[in-house]
Amino acid sequence: MVVVALVTVVFHNLALAVLIGVIISALAYSWENAKRIRARKYVDDNGVKHYEIYGPLFFGSVTAFQEKFDVLNDPTEVIIDFKDSRVADMSGIEALNRITERYRNEGKTIHLKHLSSDCRMLLKNAEEVIDVNIIEDPTYRVLLNKPVGK
Repeated sequence: MVVVALVTVVFHNLALAVLIGVIISALAYSWENAKRIRARKYVDDNGVKHYEIYGPLFFGSVTAFQEKFDVLNDPTEVIIDFKDSRVADMSGIEALNRITERYRNEGKTIHLKHLSSDCRMLLKNAEEVIDVNIIEDPTYRVLLNKPVGK
């Protein structure tokens, strides 16, 4: 609000002040969301390491996302679970590409799991940029109980 007031007073242009305020607000929102990306890590009984990602993967969270992985010390098979996350833009796609490449260079396999349909579409549109192994998730259906004889 202070910046908007200052721009209004200095430039005598309320429209410009509001535009600058909106831009600052959007950048602040992106910065806050970038801090929210988290990963729960565990190794299952088969020796496969799982990374459960929480929070959106976009341009503001790419660095924090890449810091979550321990490529050198991880086992030969790794699963990244996006059940509680989304890939929001091409920066996220590129981050997945870099992680995949790092694991491939170490001779390890990486799988992506629980990608939303829009995330899969982004990845499909970026096939030339990224090479990942996506575990196809089943389509879940709800069983309805119908009364017998009706």
